[in-house]
Amino acid sequence: MLDRFDLIVFDWDGTLIDSTATIARAIQQAAADLGLVVPDFGTASHVIGLGLSDALARAVPDLPPARAAEFAARYRYHYLANERTLSLFAGARELLTSLAAADKLLAVATGKSSAGLARALDAADLQGYFAATRCADQTAPKPHPAMLLELSDELGVAPARMLMIGDTTHDLQMAAAAGTAAAGVTYGAHPRADLARLEPLALLDSVDDLRRWLWGS
Repeated sequence: MLDRFDLIVFDWDGTLIDSTATIARAIQQAAADLGLVVPDFGTASHVIGLGLSDALARAVPDLPPARAAEFAARYRYHYLANERTLSLFAGARELLTSLAAADKLLAVATGKSSAGLARALDAADLQGYFAATRCADQTAPKPHPAMLLELSDELGVAPARMLMIGDTTHDLQMAAAAGTAAAGVTYGAHPRADLARLEPLALLDSVDDLRRWLWGS
C-alpha cells in the first residue's frame, strides 16, 4: 500500500491522539455553562473536526450567534483544563517514525486552530515529523477540500499520490472532494457504520491495524 502514496496526511484528534472524549465533554460543559440544551455525547463527538461555526450549528443549535464567542471561550476553558492529560494512541509515534524512515512525506490536516496544533505537537514531541500542516483557522475547514489541495500544492504531490487518514466522515468527505484516497480509523469520534458508508480504502480498528495495512503485513 505504501508504494501507492508519496504523502500521507493525518487528522489529529481521534486519529493520532486520544482526545475525542475530552473534546466532547468540553462541548457539553460549555453548553451547560451557558444554560443551553446539552448535546448528548454522540452529537458532541460528531462535530469534532468541523470549523467552529459548523460545529456550533450542529451541536448547540439554540446558541444565539451573539454568544458564539462566549461559548468558544468556555469550551477552551474546559478543554485546556484537561489538555495535558491527553496522550498519543498506542503505537502512533512508532508508526510516524517508521513512515518517516521509509521516506514518506507526512502532514496534518486538522480542525484544530494553528495555535492548538502547535501546543499539541510540542506536548507530544512531534514537531519535526510533519512536512506541512493545515488547520481550520488557516483555510476552509473540513469537509471542504482546501486543506488537502493546499498541502498538495505546497509539497508538490498530486492528490492521486496522497492518502488521508482520519476518524470522521468529515475527513473522508474532504478526501473524496479533493480526489485523494482515504482510510478510516474506527477508534475515534465517528462510528464504523458511518465511515463505511463513504467507502474508504480500508477501515482500521487500531493503530497497529493501520500499520499492518500500510505495510501489507
